Amino acid sequence: MYKYSLLLGAAVCFGLSACAETTPVSTVSAIEMAGADTSVESRAARILAAMTVEEKVGQVIQADIASITPEEVGQYNLGSVLNGGNSAPGGGKVADPQAWVDLADAFWTASTDTTDGGLGIPAIWGTDAVHGHNNLQTATIFPHNSALGAANDPDLMREIGDVTAREIRATGIDWTFAPTLAVALDDRWGRAYESYSENPAIVASFAGPLVEGLQGLQGEDDFMIGENVMATAKHFIGDGGTQLGIDKGDTVGDLKTILDIHGAGYGPAIAAGVQSVMSSFSSVNGEKMHGSRQFLNDILRGEMGFDGFVVGDWNGHAEVPGCTATDCPEALMAGIDMYMAPDSWRGLYESLLDQVGSGEVPMARLDEAVTRILEVKIRSGLLAAGLPSERAATDVSLLGSADHRDVARRAVRQSLVLLKHENDVLPLQPGTNVLISGSGADSMEQQTGGWTLNWQGTGNANEEFLTGETIASGLTDAIEAIGGTATLSEDGTFDTAPDVAIVVFGEQPYAEYKGDVSDLVYEFEGGENLALLRSLQTQGIPVVAVFLTGRPLFMNAHINASDAFVVGWLPGSEGGGVADVLVADSAGEMRHDFTGRLSFSWPDNGVGEPINAADDPGVLFPFGYGLAYGDDGELSGLTEDPGVAATGQSFNGAILSRGDTAAGFQVYVGDSSNLNTPINGLAGESLGGAVTVAGVDYRAQEDARRIAWSGNGEGAFRLASGRSVDLSAFEDQILRLTWRIDQPPEGEVTLGMSCGEGCQGAVDISEALNTAPLNEWTETDVPVSCLVDAGLALENVQNALAITTASAAQISLHDVRFAQGDGSASCP
Repeated sequence: MYKYSLLLGAAVCFGLSACAETTPVSTVSAIEMAGADTSVESRAARILAAMTVEEKVGQVIQADIASITPEEVGQYNLGSVLNGGNSAPGGGKVADPQAWVDLADAFWTASTDTTDGGLGIPAIWGTDAVHGHNNLQTATIFPHNSALGAANDPDLMREIGDVTAREIRATGIDWTFAPTLAVALDDRWGRAYESYSENPAIVASFAGPLVEGLQGLQGEDDFMIGENVMATAKHFIGDGGTQLGIDKGDTVGDLKTILDIHGAGYGPAIAAGVQSVMSSFSSVNGEKMHGSRQFLNDILRGEMGFDGFVVGDWNGHAEVPGCTATDCPEALMAGIDMYMAPDSWRGLYESLLDQVGSGEVPMARLDEAVTRILEVKIRSGLLAAGLPSERAATDVSLLGSADHRDVARRAVRQSLVLLKHENDVLPLQPGTNVLISGSGADSMEQQTGGWTLNWQGTGNANEEFLTGETIASGLTDAIEAIGGTATLSEDGTFDTAPDVAIVVFGEQPYAEYKGDVSDLVYEFEGGENLALLRSLQTQGIPVVAVFLTGRPLFMNAHINASDAFVVGWLPGSEGGGVADVLVADSAGEMRHDFTGRLSFSWPDNGVGEPINAADDPGVLFPFGYGLAYGDDGELSGLTEDPGVAATGQSFNGAILSRGDTAAGFQVYVGDSSNLNTPINGLAGESLGGAVTVAGVDYRAQEDARRIAWSGNGEGAFRLASGRSVDLSAFEDQILRLTWRIDQPPEGEVTLGMSCGEGCQGAVDISEALNTAPLNEWTETDVPVSCLVDAGLALENVQNALAITTASAAQISLHDVRFAQGDGSASCP
């Protein structure tokens, strides 16, 4: 039984929707403003009292625009929608700015419709505008956070927040999932570029100004209203401290240290009035953050004083042990107020409605979450904002405006870090003949990186960017303006020898998890970029290297092959900012000095062990390092040994031998809590406990691995390479496993290899496991061709073995290798 009273008369309602069918309901605006007490809390309480259970459940769920229609938002009374990194209006990668406004209108109209007797509470739209309104082709794209940390200018951050908010509002959207306040301590993490610094002080100094730039100032009439949007502090907490930099991994340590480091930005953000906090995918000391009442409630609210609402990350609730994407009361009970359920929203709605009805989820907790969401919507002016297209701040012509781009260009030049400068090669002088080379010189895709036009930032052609300019374009304009000549040649070839060459190169775009690496070697000996630098150097041409990267990487050989080495980071759409610093004025004087300083320590090897202090082993350039034009930039020859063996460099076909992985490969286990938990040593377990690994004896002490699946959800055992390896030479061979079946499975078990997202080949080996002799060591051969026929591309293998099952099972594995078969093996 559910009881609620309406402003226009009290009613007691039996069943979940009786009142909505029989009692007249006023609009939400009339209800919230009808009482004498006009405080936010009282207004929210009046709305809550008039809501049906269905409306309450809907308010705590957020769906992705690619998986829901405006009509469904209205039907289910959902509280929010988002556009994921690959979701644009119309279902394509990108859409015209007006299409964003039109869809915002459609969601507003559907969510505020009261013809079904509901209250018509507006849905709020959230977007990942993490370095500008980065899904829009005409938007101003700012440098990624690791670059901004090098600029170390809190006032600049406030300006960036202000510009980003104006461009978000220009398309009718209300809310951004920014800023990211991670303190990245391990540069192997694929989201390291989302962190401003390894130093908590820089992150803390940026948090308040950026939130104020996005939201406006608390107490002012335009706080979150007009050209301001709601901000999100994310990802709470510890996302930058996971072991080995594994995305969605585990941060281990004592509570005080974790709060001092990884919580540094949250206090200032909360003090600035941030209205939403996003929970991290990661765990702290083995506890998933989406299921941690200690952190989400006791610490975030009780100790830090946060008074907004907590939103989950993309189906992050599904990774709480015992949960699925469509069934997770544990997350709500822990402190998640709004589930981010992009494609799982319908099933989650139904299960949560049942759980409230049964009492499994207390009404008091649901009311608490809904109240927090309502209070934020009231503070933000959303309830009275009106149709997005009719708001004063909605104006798509503001996207990429000249004054907005000026701020971004300034951010580029302030973030550039000079690590080496010899022979006075910079700034480029009037009349100089310059060769502009490298894969990144004329690539908007490379300079903007991940989270640009799509999630991973890949596949973006220059012509898809309708605002901004490439680094090559900016350099050419500046060089020619002072009487020089500029020739663009990506591969470095030329007809007339140049006076100097600028080589722009770096990382290809990536985002979370795809960007995770096992070492920090940019490229090994023989890499094409290193070859280009050395070729120019050998020809006696002075070389300026501009390195595009989201994080510090081992670059010693490249630095040795350059006269000047500039860290360009991921500068965004305004490539001309690079030329502002590298090219002199007509009198031969610098136009802007190098003011960027490293906000991350730079490594002297490629191993990837965290380096976060000047005296840590393996530091080449410490935090805070960076040259100005007047500094001595001489640098003696650096060691070129990365300390890491290239995957496949001496690969003889043995992936696992006597229980140990071959060089370049590592054991990983995974389950719904974390797909990529590394096993260091012989023993370990997946974060959710679905898979455990331990050493076991075969012919010698612990020369095999015992892999046990609990049967509590799907789990995987993998032998993975830190970078792709070409195994095409083994296509005509068999994959031979020397193993012992200790407990046969009851369900399906697959064996496979993978070559990236959506690229894999797998076969069902359940029958082979069930017919093999129990508790006896045996050999099983699987033709590699079976995996190729199932979709594997051997030229780009990342997981050289993956055994996956949801069934309870136990296998001891001694050896896995490619071998010549005798033709008798067939596909399982």
